[in-house]
Amino acid sequence: MGKTIAEKILSNHSGKDAHAGDIVIADLDFMIGQDGTSGVAIDSFRKMSAKKVADPSKIAIIIDHSSPSPNQGVSAIHKKIREFAAEQKIKLYDIGCGVCHQITPEQGHCVPGDLVIGADSHTCTYGAINVFSTGIGSTDLAAGMISGKLWFKVPETLKVVYKGKLPKGIYSKDLILNLIGKIGADGATYMALEIDGDAINEMSVDARFTISNMAIECGAKCGIMKADKKVMDWVAKHSKRKPGPIEADKDAKYKQVIEIDAAKLEPQIAKPHTVDNTCGVSEVVGTPIQQGFIGTCTNGRLEDFQIAANILKGKKVADGCRLIIAPASKDIMLDMIKDGAYQTLVEAGAVAVTPGCGPCVGTHNGVPSDGENVISTANRNFKGRMGNPNSFIYLASPATVAASVIEGKIADPRKYL
Repeated sequence: MGKTIAEKILSNHSGKDAHAGDIVIADLDFMIGQDGTSGVAIDSFRKMSAKKVADPSKIAIIIDHSSPSPNQGVSAIHKKIREFAAEQKIKLYDIGCGVCHQITPEQGHCVPGDLVIGADSHTCTYGAINVFSTGIGSTDLAAGMISGKLWFKVPETLKVVYKGKLPKGIYSKDLILNLIGKIGADGATYMALEIDGDAINEMSVDARFTISNMAIECGAKCGIMKADKKVMDWVAKHSKRKPGPIEADKDAKYKQVIEIDAAKLEPQIAKPHTVDNTCGVSEVVGTPIQQGFIGTCTNGRLEDFQIAANILKGKKVADGCRLIIAPASKDIMLDMIKDGAYQTLVEAGAVAVTPGCGPCVGTHNGVPSDGENVISTANRNFKGRMGNPNSFIYLASPATVAASVIEGKIADPRKYL
């Protein structure tokens, strides 16, 4: 019987002929923690009476969620992380380096065919470059650091095929929001998403990261794509490691195959307070907003800011509205400065914060007030997600956010393109 990409990667890393439903113990290629989870992982490491990590070269901790530290308690956690990284000689990306899910592929820590874990639910992002990457708990991260291995239940695979060409004003964010709205927040629980189709082939690698990043929002373990020439070229620019790209067999067995015609979509919005509460932008056009946010591990890449800058060039953020931008890494921020997108956005009225997660998790930057509406490129809009349970978060593409802050209300970006 043929195998899916997920089955092949877990077979390769476990030395077992693994199929969906099997339990395997697999060797890990890389693992990450961030400042919101690594403190607990370090405590678990100590409780397991461990002295050394299995391989320091396969671990990184990224301080991105509360960067720089907003208070004394977080500073203590950051100090613990820095001391542990120095003690174990593992790679530390300190404040301002960027979001863990941009840093990991950008700095060449994963390549096609890899198996990667991270103590953060959006570790599934690297599936865009043909990596089986998945989020795990802090205790599992500690076990992985100690042994270099972890157990997995091989997931069934849901294949998603995006047919057709992307229409003007439709982006990868619109595609994944539409899928989550179709199948629901639990529509792919403990499955691997295998994502393909003409619309995907047309996209840049940066755009593909957006889709894989949000696989977890419909319950999936990972969101894997094939390693085509675009992926292989991107990886060659970022990593010195040899890739091992994996393709699904033609007779691979899928739990389900879903086809979506990208050409028929309009810009998508996820309404408060769940990611699967989606609709076309036409349904909510005119809804007043007080804050826009462009950034995060979902849409904080150069291409995202270029899209927004093209819309905002020569225009201003509306009175009574504000726009916060957070590049996903320091390298992206520098590229934005060279490109001119950074200046264009700031001149339009945007406020730039430290490369990292920014307002997304609500720990310090950009917490909205009671009753305020926010339109954001982030991946979650749960009640309280940005730090205030009495505010309302709408999710959209960078283009839709840019168009909306010009008008101070949710707007269709297509009229600005």
